[in-house]
Parts: sequence; structure tokens; C-alpha cells
Amino acid sequence: MFVLCAFCIVLPLTVPADLWRLYPWRKVELDLTQMDENGLRGPRYGKVSVSYEFCVPNIENYKAEVKAIDRTVQITSGYSGRIGAGKHECLCVGYTRKDYRDVLMRLAELSYIKRIIECHFE
Repeated sequence: MFVLCAFCIVLPLTVPADLWRLYPWRKVELDLTQMDENGLRGPRYGKVSVSYEFCVPNIENYKAEVKAIDRTVQITSGYSGRIGAGKHECLCVGYTRKDYRDVLMRLAELSYIKRIIECHFE
């Protein structure tokens, strides 16, 4: 049974500024479906890890927090990368390994990390 209304009420949809807290995986722009349980992808005898990049503010506490989460990360200032790190940000590059899902989730949960994308070293 269907009920039709003669009027509709349109309510504005407001998205909370901290939506990332509810869905941190939205920040991770990597195709995780291609990776195995060890964080590797590719043919059976040619699997490789996947490099990813993100940026953080050039603040020592933030950089230390990121390094504590991801032991593979290399942090450099003065480079924008594909992610487009700004003048007061550092480019961070890491790579996947066995615990990559946990690492990416913990990074995505940080409020100052806006996106995590695949790094192609272009």
C-alpha cells in the first residue's frame, strides 16, 4: 500500500564538520580490494607493497604522532607531492605491510589528515 502526500517538507541536510570521525575510511583513497592480507598486490610471484601519501601540519607533535602510528612513513617538508601539501605542511609517504588496515585506519582517525592517496612517485 502506498500513501501519497499533498505536500512535502524539505529539511536542509547538514553534514557535521567532523564527519570523518564517523567514517574515517572515507579519507583513504586507495583500492584496498586489490591487496592481500600482507598489504601486497600484484601477480602471485610479483607482489609488491603499495605506497601512499598524505600531508600533516609542520608541527613536531603531529609528525611524532604519525611516526608512532606508521613506522614506514618518511616525512619531508618543501615537497607537495600529488596530495598537494601546502607551505606549512609536510609530505608523508608510507607503504603497506601486514598491519596496513590498522595503520591506515589510525591515520585516517587523525583530524589533521584530510586524505590518504596512492603515491606513484611521479
